[in-house]
Amino acid sequence: MLARIDDAAALAGCSAAVAQILRVPERVVEVAVPVRLDSGEVQVFTGWRVHHNIARGPAKGGIRFHPSVDADEVKALAAEMTLKTAVVEIPFGGGKGGVCCDPAQLSEGELERLTRRYAYEIASMLGPDRDVPAPDVNTDQRVMAWVLDTVDMLHGRALPAVVTGKPLAVGGMRLHTGATSSGVVRCIRAAFSALELELPGARVVVQGFGKVGAPLAFLLSSAGMRVVAVEDVGGAVYNPGGLDVGGLADHAQRTGSVGGFEGGSPLAAGGLWSVPSEVAVPAALGGAIDAATAAILSATVVVEAANGPTTPEADVVLEQRGVTVVPDILANAGGVTASYFEWAQSRQGYPWDDDVVARRLGQSMDAAFATVWERARRLGVPMRRAAAAVAVERLALAIEARGLFP
Repeated sequence: MLARIDDAAALAGCSAAVAQILRVPERVVEVAVPVRLDSGEVQVFTGWRVHHNIARGPAKGGIRFHPSVDADEVKALAAEMTLKTAVVEIPFGGGKGGVCCDPAQLSEGELERLTRRYAYEIASMLGPDRDVPAPDVNTDQRVMAWVLDTVDMLHGRALPAVVTGKPLAVGGMRLHTGATSSGVVRCIRAAFSALELELPGARVVVQGFGKVGAPLAFLLSSAGMRVVAVEDVGGAVYNPGGLDVGGLADHAQRTGSVGGFEGGSPLAAGGLWSVPSEVAVPAALGGAIDAATAAILSATVVVEAANGPTTPEADVVLEQRGVTVVPDILANAGGVTASYFEWAQSRQGYPWDDDVVARRLGQSMDAAFATVWERARRLGVPMRRAAAAVAVERLALAIEARGLFP
């Protein structure tokens, strides 16, 4: 991430001061999260909340619960959110949070106690004008409702705009779920148009079949594309004629994985990327496409639905092979854009009509793609570098306009 910031600042012609400011998070808080388990024992987890940069607005970023979470990961993800919100030009900065834990090993009661204690420990950083969390890996609407309620209890008043991605019953937005997937599809359409490729019948492989990958597969199939292979932690399945996405979703809900779906053939571990396709969509965790994977990748277009799914070494290989990569800070920005809409509605106390949300989401994604595509062509660089340059240029304007305090 530091290398990406330095490169983007150079491409955008920013001052050394701007690059230095963006290299260091504004604040990093590490907290102990003691939880009384159902057994009566107490286990202490570690959590973090990071504000990377808030020159363009309140910190915005998800909270993830995962065994691999550490301080450096949260810092990098917060910086990515700074770039992402700038790329789609919404008035937020970058933030991120996480707790090092395995939620699969926790009961619902233990998970609630962990969430509430974590929210209490970072509450001084949160607020509609300060830091607005959202769901991320292994967190959902239920977790956001617990965070919201904890903050409300601490302040003694309703603060519905303190989180996004919350349930409809407490001020959530109907189209927030699936917004990331909708944004990815919008980017695929835009990329195919820019590259003068035919969308109907195009083959897609998707890694991940969770809250992004599953609705994404449905949307791609509805758009006339063929989802020929899907992989998740439990297995992978392949059908050259196109998978029955509805049947696959039912199977995954029933069994917990796409593995074993009778509507396709099983794939060996790591075999997804070499399946003949036009588009590859990593929609799971980071680092999924490394240099070795990039060398065997069949697709000519990669659209990153996950955060950080392609390693820097893989980027070099993909560029050499002429593969177009629509980077994460653009491709999956539909989620944070929808979060902005929910935040605005919560502050207004008035819900927007669904068609207004959908239209504005599409307009934001199309405008961001067009800007990044044009910058990439003008600079003669891949879209990842161009997107970061666009973001850092906008951040530089805000940083320079504000000046330094004192």
